Amino acid sequence: MMSRNVRGFMSLFWSDKPVITKLHGFCVAGGTDMALCSDLLVVSEDVKIGYPPARVWGVPTTALWAHKLGPTRAKRLLLTGDSLSGRQAVDWGLATDWGTRDQVDEVFENLVQRVARLPINQLVMHKLQVNQVIVSQGLFSTQAMSTFFDGIARHTPEGYDFARRAMEVGFKDAVRERDEPFGDFGLPGKT
Repeated sequence: MMSRNVRGFMSLFWSDKPVITKLHGFCVAGGTDMALCSDLLVVSEDVKIGYPPARVWGVPTTALWAHKLGPTRAKRLLLTGDSLSGRQAVDWGLATDWGTRDQVDEVFENLVQRVARLPINQLVMHKLQVNQVIVSQGLFSTQAMSTFFDGIARHTPEGYDFARRAMEVGFKDAVRERDEPFGDFGLPGKT
């Protein structure tokens, strides 16, 4: 099942035309798999993008964090389950542009219009060339391993405890219990 999900996520990576994604609110867990398969990210400054299931119950199956951020920053996020704000995502090179909640639509549209000025054939060639670098760095074997690890993460004692707790109190409360010790459950000012 997870291999099928990875193929679905990667359809964004493999599409001929560039995929430009706008993010606001939460982009966590599997949402980050889709976002990282996009070619360019435009984010609101208050976005929360990360992989909190790294704390228990998950491994990012598309395995693109290290390719997008480099190994040190990928480890910083995955070894803590922490998330980035929009400004941090741009500073770290994960996203290309950011705007306030009121500006992000305009920032996104401006980027889309700039990209649309290039001929499709140029866009396709540039996307294929850059993606080939990622593939040559071992993406396929890393994705196979990560998908396998994601399954294992759900079948560890901690994974079973998390699933049991989610059944007892509901998924949202189980996530709250997992994430509150890190001080980052929910968006600022919201629960």
